Parts: sequence; C-alpha cells; structure tokens
Amino acid sequence: MGEIVGAAVLAHVPTIVLPDEERLALNNGQESTLHSGLLNLKRDVLDALKADLVIVIDSHWFTTVEFVITSHQRRKGLFTSDELPRGMSSVPFDIPGDPAFAELVGRMADERPECWITPIDNEHLPITYATTNLLPFLQGEEAWISVSVCQTAENADFATVGEVIADAVARSDLRVVLLASGALSHTFHTLRTLRSHEAAGEEHIISERARLADHEVIAAWLRGDHAAVVDNLDTYMAVRPEGHFGHYQIMVAAIGGRDCVAPGRLFSEYENAIGTGQIHVWFDQPDGGWTKGNE
Repeated sequence: MGEIVGAAVLAHVPTIVLPDEERLALNNGQESTLHSGLLNLKRDVLDALKADLVIVIDSHWFTTVEFVITSHQRRKGLFTSDELPRGMSSVPFDIPGDPAFAELVGRMADERPECWITPIDNEHLPITYATTNLLPFLQGEEAWISVSVCQTAENADFATVGEVIADAVARSDLRVVLLASGALSHTFHTLRTLRSHEAAGEEHIISERARLADHEVIAAWLRGDHAAVVDNLDTYMAVRPEGHFGHYQIMVAAIGGRDCVAPGRLFSEYENAIGTGQIHVWFDQPDGGWTKGNE
C-alpha cells in the first residue's frame, strides 16, 4: 500500500532561477529566502524521505474541459517561457515519469462520474515553469509528474481530484510527495509601477487586504488548521489566489481536506513578487496520520 509521505505549498517565482547577481540586485543585495529555502528543503527533508514519486500540482497549467496528468515515460527538452522569455530561455529539463501511476489515476477518475482526469503522454505537450523552476533545486532520482489546474473547475472539483490522487496512491506501492506549486494572493502591480516593487519585502504586496488575508492562511497552516482555510475559501478568493488556489485545494484534499491536522513548517519568509504573495510551507505527515480520525 502506497502513502503520501509529505506535501508542500511552494513558490515558483522566476527570480529564483535568475543568475545570482541579477537576483540579488532585485532585492537590494539580499538573498531571497524563496531561493535558499528550496535548497534547504531538498537537504533537510527530501533527501531523507527518498520518495518514489513527486506530483507537482501546477498552477500555471490551465486546462479547460478536464484535469490532465502527465503520463510520459520521460519528459526531456528545452523550456523557454512565453511569459518571461528573457529570464527563462532554453532551460534544459530531463524528467523521468511514471506512466503506470498516471494511468491508474485516470482509471480511478473514470469510476467517479463527476471527475475528469486524462493521462496524456504526447511528446509535444508544453511544460510550464511552475514545474521546471522547482527541478534544479529539488529533483533527485525519483519520478516526477504534473497535474493541471482546470480553469472551469469549482472547489468541489479540486477536492475530488485530490481524493482520487490519494486513492491512487493508496492502491499503489509508492511513497509520494505532493508539491502544490503556486502563490497565495496573486495580483501584479501595473507595468509602469512594478519595477518599484521587485524587492521581497511584504510592504510591496498589492494591498493590505491581500497581505492580511495571506497571513491568515499562513497562520492556519502553521497550526495545522486546514479546516479554517478550506471553510474560508470563498472569502479568500476575493484576493485572487493563484489558479483559484487549485494547487492547494488538490493537495489538501489528498491529505484529508478540512480534517487534515498537519502543521506547516516554514522554509521561507512570506515574500513579495511584484505584488503577489509567495511562501514555501512544508507539511510532514503527523505520527498519527494526516487527519483527526487517525490520531
């Protein structure tokens, strides 16, 4: 029987993969904790866990009529961002996948008439930097696959996808890590003002309302109160979390939803990225299990 051995909400901001000199210049000569935090996460957590599979819930990958899970044996190539080609250009990636697991997720989704998850192994399927930016920091010998965020989905749909992924993990023999790759509040400063807001300090977050809402979510994560976040999703949507917060919604549903009691561990400070709220939070599986019922 497989298990989810850890989970995280991670920022994938382009600044983390910039050359050192450029990255430091944007933050007044100071290192971003989003950069150093990923290095620490690999050293302190992932290297010890030795997972078989990493599932990235990719908040940049918007599908429309279904969720999609990558089912390639291997994804290999060069990535140039259409959004930011100056900062991410011809970046090599080489990612072993797990077709058997992806196909299992697809079959289990077919058992639920309200759930649509399609495995795709097309060699020309695009990849996004919500996946690729994590690779130089976190990739080891394990397989990696990505799951899309469906732009027509509602909260119940994200929860169902998380539940199906959890069921597939349980039916497998894999040790799995979930990485919810995406931001908290996600509104950018305007083009003519954003260059004044590139430093990491939270005074650059787009609004006080967004900053305070993000801190409420972070505080709930740190005390393991996922029910508070799940129950407040509709209100939190007012500050426009990235990708409908689908990356977190899928992740938390897979580890118990509102019953999850896993407290978070910070692997970065709360940082700005031209108005958006960013952080790395890792969730260890509690000794008694992910949920209250297993305590």
